[in-house]
Amino acid sequence: MKNPKKIAIVYDWLVSWGGGERVLRHVFNLYPRSTIHVLVSDPGMIQGTEFQKARIINSRLQYFPMARRYYRQYLAFYPWAVQGFDLSGYDLILSISHAAAKGVRVCPGQTHLCYCFTPMRYAWDLRDQYMSSLDPVRRTVAGLILNHLKSWDFESSKRVSAFAGISHFISNRIYRAYDRQARIIYPGVEVGRFVESAEKGKYFLTVSRFVPYKKIDLIVEAFSEMGLPLKVIGDGPERSRILKKAGPTVEFLGALGDAEVAHFMQGARAFVFAALEDFGIAPVEALACGTPVIGFGVGGLAETVRDGLDGVYFMEQTAPSLKSAVEKFMSMERKFDFRVLRQRAEEFSVPRFHREFKEFVDSNIRSNPGLA
Repeated sequence: MKNPKKIAIVYDWLVSWGGGERVLRHVFNLYPRSTIHVLVSDPGMIQGTEFQKARIINSRLQYFPMARRYYRQYLAFYPWAVQGFDLSGYDLILSISHAAAKGVRVCPGQTHLCYCFTPMRYAWDLRDQYMSSLDPVRRTVAGLILNHLKSWDFESSKRVSAFAGISHFISNRIYRAYDRQARIIYPGVEVGRFVESAEKGKYFLTVSRFVPYKKIDLIVEAFSEMGLPLKVIGDGPERSRILKKAGPTVEFLGALGDAEVAHFMQGARAFVFAALEDFGIAPVEALACGTPVIGFGVGGLAETVRDGLDGVYFMEQTAPSLKSAVEKFMSMERKFDFRVLRQRAEEFSVPRFHREFKEFVDSNIRSNPGLA
């Protein structure tokens, strides 16, 4: 079997560094001669990363006013922008998508494989949340836009040769949205960046962007009411609202670098995670440090953290539910073995991701006579 000569990677946007960008990096390292296509990119963010070596092609959205900062305000233009890419010269298209990337146009004979973080949230699961703060007129306009996006998102899914999802949770969502089966390939977590430690401090820790669905406010509220020490790493638009809920035992450390985050994770009594996530890289990073997780036991976290073995679940996104889980954790804290937690984290390593992702690609190349 020969490898495809030209590969295009399509990603939604490259404007900040997070879990999705780490996954993109892992895929690019597998196929370093590929070209990366994005709706919008920020050269400052790319500087000093592996992406600096890549040929990056931006969509027409890049030239809209303040697009690097306000790209979400141009939601209605996503289909137009992503369908504007000319990918006719590529043998294989790999889209890594949570918004519009999978909607690229393909030509006869091309294979398009989508590694899907989630079907477009705006149009499906979080539609009501995005519209809740709008006035009646803007809500009506947004509803029309989201109806169009939902229809386009479904129709564009038919252009994908095969799907892979980042968890069983997302595989089920792909089936409900697109009526398509998806292979499960968990994202690669860079467990090698972390050192497990049996020495734990007295504080609890959470690390997150301050956005509504991460539920940092309920974590801060619960620990303030319990009077337990909590360190919070991160920043974002919800900062001022979250600060108002904080008691004297809550310490905000701001946005920190990888090494500093790893240091606090290693020393934390437990890592606290309250979001409904598609996968959730941060809890696995905590396990790599030998740190148990107190987490919302729904979604991707239920596939990485085992209740009672790697941490403790709470089943409602409320402060009382979280407080009960913290109390349960403290009653059984000595039962957690940092070596078991580390072993669990290694099941989600980057080498495992590389192996499974390459097999996903190779198996679909073999099934395409034009590429095999």
